[in-house]
Amino acid sequence: MKDPRYTIIIEPAEEGGYVVHVPALNGIATQGETWDETILMAREAIAGYLEVTAMHGGKVPEDTPILSVTTTEKTFTYNDYDA
Repeated sequence: MKDPRYTIIIEPAEEGGYVVHVPALNGIATQGETWDETILMAREAIAGYLEVTAMHGGKVPEDTPILSVTTTEKTFTYNDYDA
């Protein structure tokens, strides 16, 4: 089975760095100091959420697609961080 993919929302944090939210996973959030660290933290948060969900016999949530995202910080395509 292919790993599930989730839409993430990344925003600049007031104190510096970035905050990332995963709407489909009850809005879990994490943060990173750099863009790449933020992506890594998002992956770890998603993996942890799915692991705990599976341990408790829960269903893997489906993605909540976002139709468009506007940013002044950085533009990237889905495949920029495709593992």
